Amino acid sequence: MHAAKTNLSALVKEAAAGEIFAIAINGNPMVKVVPFYDKTQLPRVGFMKGQLVVPDDFDNMGKEENSRRFEY
Repeated sequence: MHAAKTNLSALVKEAAAGEIFAIAINGNPMVKVVPFYDKTQLPRVGFMKGQLVVPDDFDNMGKEENSRRFEY
């Protein structure tokens, strides 16, 4: 705990950069320090908006090949 108090500014910078660590008292972990916003996690909905192009014939792509393979 004393080391955490002494080095708080450096620890905050490390956590903000993505470092995850624990602060302990007498060798017993007491708290887990994580960044407030994890930059490695992308939003699930719409995170690739504008990066993909869906062809106009998307619904029919591979239709002939699938018919040939699965129809008897």
